[in-house]
Amino acid sequence: MTRIDEELLKIMECPVGHAPLVQIGDWLYSTDPGTRRKYPIRDGIPIMLIEESQEADADEFEQAVAKASSL
Repeated sequence: MTRIDEELLKIMECPVGHAPLVQIGDWLYSTDPGTRRKYPIRDGIPIMLIEESQEADADEFEQAVAKASSL
């Protein structure tokens, strides 16, 4: 797993809901509960294309946001 630089992560946002992102493993999760989008990180590069994203189910989203807030 490649960690995205904290300064870069601070300025990135979800292209759908424009919410901040959090990194869990090889995914960047939008913190917007309305969209629950997650974006893959491939070879250390965040893929921020909407068509490459997935919608996390409600439980996965809650766990990801909770885990990110505890880091």
